[in-house]
Amino acid sequence: MLAAALATSTTAAFAAEPNCRAIESTSARLSCYDAAFPPKMPRPAEARIGSSSDYKDPFLAEEARTAAKLKNICRGC
Repeated sequence: MLAAALATSTTAAFAAEPNCRAIESTSARLSCYDAAFPPKMPRPAEARIGSSSDYKDPFLAEEARTAAKLKNICRGC
């Protein structure tokens, strides 16, 4: 009985989808699929936009210390 209910719900879900395969233009077909199946998670570029100013590179301090040590080395002594 559960399998029958599952089968009818999936066929109803497939029937509700628009027919994006019939669209000839690639950009129109892509927008049709985007509208039919919106992304569940934000794209990485969209997620990065707001938090890019809060990002602190952990290697910047290490690089500054290494550069300071290299500047103090006497090369012509």
